[in-house]
Formats: sequence, C-alpha cells, structure tokens
Amino acid sequence: MKTTLRHTTFIILSLLISSSVAAQAKRALFLGNSYTTYNSLANLTVDVSASAGFELEVASNTPGGATLEGHSTNTNSLGLIQQGNWDFVVLQEQSQRPSFPYTQVQEDVFPYATTLNDLILASNECAETVFYMTWGRENGDDSNCANWPPVCTYEGMDDLLRERYLEMGEMNEAVVSPVGAVWRHLRENNPDVQLYANDGSHPSPEGSYAAACAFFSVLFRENPTLITFDFNLDATLAETIRNAVKTVVYDEFETWFVGTYDLSADFDVSPVDGLTYDFTSLDDSGLSHFWDFENSTSTDENPTVTFPAEAEYTVTHTIYGLCDTVTVSLPFVALPNSIQQQEKQPQLTVFPNPATSNIEFNRPFSNARLEIWNMNGQLIKSVQNFNGTALNVTELAQGSYLLHVKTANSPRVEKVILQVIRP
Repeated sequence: MKTTLRHTTFIILSLLISSSVAAQAKRALFLGNSYTTYNSLANLTVDVSASAGFELEVASNTPGGATLEGHSTNTNSLGLIQQGNWDFVVLQEQSQRPSFPYTQVQEDVFPYATTLNDLILASNECAETVFYMTWGRENGDDSNCANWPPVCTYEGMDDLLRERYLEMGEMNEAVVSPVGAVWRHLRENNPDVQLYANDGSHPSPEGSYAAACAFFSVLFRENPTLITFDFNLDATLAETIRNAVKTVVYDEFETWFVGTYDLSADFDVSPVDGLTYDFTSLDDSGLSHFWDFENSTSTDENPTVTFPAEAEYTVTHTIYGLCDTVTVSLPFVALPNSIQQQEKQPQLTVFPNPATSNIEFNRPFSNARLEIWNMNGQLIKSVQNFNGTALNVTELAQGSYLLHVKTANSPRVEKVILQVIRP
C-alpha cells in the first residue's frame, strides 16, 4: 500500500508580466509557486542581470502551492508556454514533492516535468527548459518525517532534492539552476547568512538574491561577480553570495548541464599522410558545416584536406544549427610527416590535474604557443614562444579549462582538459 506524503500549500497567487525595451533581450518564463513569488524572484533576476549589462524580459505564473502537475493543465501556464517566444522556461516543482520516495516521484513529478518540457519545445524548438532546484527546509520536513525518515533533516531533504532535479535535467536534456546547491554552500561556509524567512521554508531576501544571481549565471552563461546590484543587502554580504554562486554554478557549469546541449564547433584532426589530414567535427547535431583552410574551403561535415605546403594555417569551422551558429578558429601546423613519424610523439598530459598553482607537461616544449580557453569558448590566457615543461596558472579562477598547445613539430593542435582548484 502506497503512503502518499503530504505537501504544504502556500497561497500566494501571482501572474506577473515585466518587460525590457532592448531588442536583444533574453526572454524567460518562470512557472512555479510561492518560492518564486517571494521577493519577486523573476523581477529580481531582471535587476541583477541589468546591473551586469544584460537585458532580460520575464513573465511568470506562480500560484501558491502549485505543482508541475498543476502547471501542466493550468490555463495561464499553458497560454504563456504557447506564446512560444521564450529563450528559457523555468520550471519549479512544489518544494517537498521531489524529496518524496522515489516511486512516488516517478508517478507524481517526473511525468509532468517531461510533459511540460515537451509542450515548451513544441511551441519553440529553440527554447531551453531550466529546472529550478530548490532547497531543503531549514530543519527538515517535520510534516513527513514520521513516514519518510530521509527528510527529517535539512541535509537529507536537500540531498534528495538535488538528486531528483538533476535527474529531471538529464532525462529532459535540460539545464538545472542549482539554487539549492548555492544555499548548501552558504549554509556550510557562511552560516551567518540568513537564507530563510521566518517559516524556515520560504526564501529571505538573501535567499532570493542568491537564487537571482544563480539564474543570471545560468541564463547568460556569465560570471555572477559581474553583478553590481546588491538588493539593499550589505555590500559585503551581497559579494559573499555572488562569490558562492560563482563557485557553485559558474565554475561548475558542466555539473548542471549548462552548455551541455549547446552547439559546438570544436573539431579534431588526424594525419593521413604527407600534408593530408582528416578533420572531424565533434558535434554531429548541426544542420550544415563550413570549413575554411585559408587555401581551400569545404561544406563536408568531416573533410579530408591536403595543404599546399608546410606552414601554419588558420582553420575556421562554422557549424549551423536550427537555433544557433557557432564558429571556432584555431592555428594548425601542417608538416610533411608520415603517420608513423607523427604517432611517435607521446600524447600530451599535464600534472597535477586538478592543479592549484603550476602545471607540468610530460615533455618539453620549444617556441610553443599555449592557449587556455574557458568552457564558454573564451580565450583566458595566451603564451607565445613557450619553452620548458611548467606553466603557472595561479591567476586562473577555479573551474574547468581547455588547454591548446601548438608547436612547430606537431601536426595538430593538442588539447587537454585542465581542472583548477583553490585550497
């Protein structure tokens, strides 16, 4: 016999529309309940985004106690989804439901997350669903503790919420905005920050500010330390919250599927013989491709190219998708080496990885060009004419990077994923 746990309903009805005049603004629809209504989270996200130089238009439907199941039949929610002009649609489940026993979540939560995601994509194939990961109650869920002991503590409830929201993101190829994870970080590292309202459930202004900063980072793929709006909080406190969002969200985008499903123009290269090489796109989801090798072009997905002479070339790969067009340009050295000669070069590795200050290479370099790119495709550090076996990376923020190494005696751009941590 199934034990159905009870969820508490908070009645705060809201249908909010807010807009910006900027033509390039991103548009986000928030579908949730009182957790989203408190401190006007949607408009707060507009304000923090504007302070960082980014335009956001929002709309929301947040009836008190609403569930994803309820939104799947709610006339206002469905009407807003069907407008189809959203870049993002944010989905927030009732605060307790995802922490219930797994079989109950499979029946009462997951199907409606999928239903809403399907409706969103049916109205706009280029919209992105964002699941709003909430947090465990301040002292656990006492209303369900007797029947379901894992939620008796904050940590137990919060662990389950994180697990279930990540599963919703993965099963729907959607992004997760990990507000609950930011709260967890603050609770553990800055316990003086009061994230809860007096009921121990809803967000305080500080809690909503943390949520808004997380949404800014996720929606715009940007560093939350760009935000200058403090929401009338103490400036030091606001900065502490923004730094927590950077650590948990911006520095760990891949954990929350941010960018996981974005189009990528990155490519790999394999020698054939002489000056002939196979170029392979690392994203097969594009509708079409365009390659520029300086002396020739190609529209093949994976072209084979013979370069006219031994030299360094700039290879540009553009991939066209249904919703985006992305381009990557990288220098490439073409050498008349045989496959056997090229394969004698040991695979590039770095250590320690993760690194805190210096990295070392497994072979020395002479007059190499080193580039460090972040996971958003931005060049962070470039070193010309590098000689030696060690590189200092202390100026890099904690996070994941792609290290590109180009040398005169290598037929390809060598790439290593580099992790940087801070003690």
